[in-house]
Parts: sequence; structure tokens; C-alpha cells
Amino acid sequence: MAPRFNRFDGIGYLTVTMRIDRLDVHYVVMPLIYPWRTAYGEDADIHSVLVKLSSGEHTAWAESTPFFAPHYLSESAGSVFYHVTEVFGPHVVGREYDTAADLNERLGPFKGNSFAKAAIEIGWWTLQSRITGTPLHRLLGGATRDVIAGADFGIQDSLQVLLGNIGQAVDAGFPRIKLKVAKGWDLEMLRAVTSTFPDMTFHIDCNSGYTLDDLPFFRAIDDLGLAFIEQPLHHTDILDHAELARRIDTPICLDETIVDPRTAEQAIRIGACRYINIKPARVGGLQNALAIHDMARDAGIPVWIGGMLESSVGGAVCVELATLDNVTYPGDLFPSSRFYTRDLAAPPLEYDSPNTFRPFGSDLPAPDPEMLAAWTRRHAAVAAEAER
Repeated sequence: MAPRFNRFDGIGYLTVTMRIDRLDVHYVVMPLIYPWRTAYGEDADIHSVLVKLSSGEHTAWAESTPFFAPHYLSESAGSVFYHVTEVFGPHVVGREYDTAADLNERLGPFKGNSFAKAAIEIGWWTLQSRITGTPLHRLLGGATRDVIAGADFGIQDSLQVLLGNIGQAVDAGFPRIKLKVAKGWDLEMLRAVTSTFPDMTFHIDCNSGYTLDDLPFFRAIDDLGLAFIEQPLHHTDILDHAELARRIDTPICLDETIVDPRTAEQAIRIGACRYINIKPARVGGLQNALAIHDMARDAGIPVWIGGMLESSVGGAVCVELATLDNVTYPGDLFPSSRFYTRDLAAPPLEYDSPNTFRPFGSDLPAPDPEMLAAWTRRHAAVAAEAER
């Protein structure tokens, strides 16, 4: 059935009522140039789920990347592949959707699994962009503007290696640097870094690796002038984050905790954070990302956009989202060459100018067929009854 054109409420851009006819789902493994180390472990490859949505003759892609194991949150690439192919996909194909909110309502009876829901919902937006020829960032309400990126360093082999990498980032003109920390790679490392680069803006990412028992550590870094502390405590501990926020001076940013608009609203209400990191796959898709962005803006809380080391399919969506007005802190957005010898998709995500991306618009990246075939571990199709 051909899509039917209508008007997108609130923004005024032309969109269509779409029938999702088919999902082609690929579980892929993308080898990193070097391992990615955080408080929850080390990844030598990125495990990701790519979904091609079809409506009539039109197709577009989405990506959701929760890693191989449920270290970051409770989902994994395997669970996303299962839920999209066996549960969510069969529930949504063969039906028409006027808006992303309609699609989310259809997925509403299923609890949690934000990454799996996002794998489909983000595709609704990219397909809208493709069919209508409207840049994705304009559909989202963003502006056609430069998107500034920060630098990000995981746990390194040594302090000297880290200082050398930071020096290169400073020389390259990055506006801020994010540092991963973990027990044993925290206070002394931070003192060395901030004393060596006293004029640089730093923040740290704890990846839920600490508790309120570590209050002496958090108080010790209050004098280091960090922009904020990202996700210091357990990913479900909204109350403990609010308690920590009352007992230290350095602002708190929430990442893993914010899995949907409801948790964002609760965190804001009790003062658990002064910044929010939005990753569209983590929060269940772009409609939820917009809701969180607007909620935070209305509360005077800046947001910034993070990624999950996706291919350029997912990375480009993050850049498009970063054009919104309340995205005021440089994002975790990286060129493909930072992590991959060759990106799975084309075109790769690369800087338009130093540390700066330009939004893609409606011509978003798509997997290279040869690379997709080489890196796919599992593939399944979910089709409407008429196509089976």
C-alpha cells in the first residue's frame, strides 16, 4: 500500500501515513580498531542490530547497539534481535501509523526493552525522511546547523598514554574531554590530568560503578573543576543520585538511568541531575528523545547527545538529534575512523570541519551490501501476511 501524505502536527513538515510492510533485521559484529574499556569491562567488537523498514517501494534503516552482553543496561544485541524478530516486529508489521507516537502506543503493552523498541521506532523517522525528502533534523524540530563534538577517552593502558591522547585532543581544539573512570583509575588519574591541563573542560563517566559509600571520592574531586559527573551510581538509583547531588558541589549528569520520559520526569522532579545525556536507542527512540529534550529544557536542564559506538547508520541519527535547541553541551559523536578501519555503512560519519559535523538531512547513511554480508551473524525478515 502506498504511503498517504499528511501534515506533521506541531512542526508543519509533510509526513506520510505509512504501513510497515516488512522488517529485515541484521545482527552484526563490527571489529574495533582497539578495545573499548569502561567500568563494566572491555569490548573488542561492537555488536549491533540493523533494521531495514519497508513501506511499499520505500526503504530506510535504523540501528540499535546495546553491546554483546547486558553490561551497559539489561539488554544485549542478542535480546534486541530476538524481540524485534519474534515479538515486536510481528506485532507492528502490516499496520498503518500516522505518527511515531502511534507506533509507540502499539508497542506500549511490552515492558522495557528500550533498545529493541528504538530499533523499529527510529526506522519510522528515517523512512519518513526518505519518503518525503525532508531532512531528519527538520522533522525532529532541529535547525540546520553545525554540531560540535567533544573528545572521549576510555580507560587507557597507562597514565602516560592518556596524557598523550589528551594533549592531542587539546591541540586539535576539542571544546571538552570526557574521561571514563573506575575503581583504581579515578582520583589520582584525575589529579594528574587536571593539573597537566588546567584550562581544559573535563567531565567523568562512572558507568554506574560507584555507590554512596564512595562519597569521600566524590567530595575529593569537588575541587577539580569538573563540568559534571556522569552516571556515578547504579542505573536504577534515582533516589541515591538525588542524595549525592545534595552532598557534593559537582553537578550530576544522568545517562543509563534515563531510559524513557517517565524516568526523566522523576529524576528532574527530585533533583537527581543537572544535566541529561540522551542516547536515542537507550530511551526507546526519537519520539521519547524529543519528549525528554523538551522536559529538560522546560526545567532549565541542558542535554547533550551520546552514542553507543554505532556504525554511521546510528551515528548520523545522533547528529541529526543534536541540532535541537537545548543540546548545548558538546556530544559524544565520533567519526567512523575513530573506531573502525572501515565503517559498515556509507557514507561514513566524518567531520565536516575540525570537531564539527553537519547534519545529513534526508540522505542518511545505509549499510554497504558487501560489508553487511561480511559482518552479519544472524538475519531474519518479518513481513506482513500478504508478503509471506
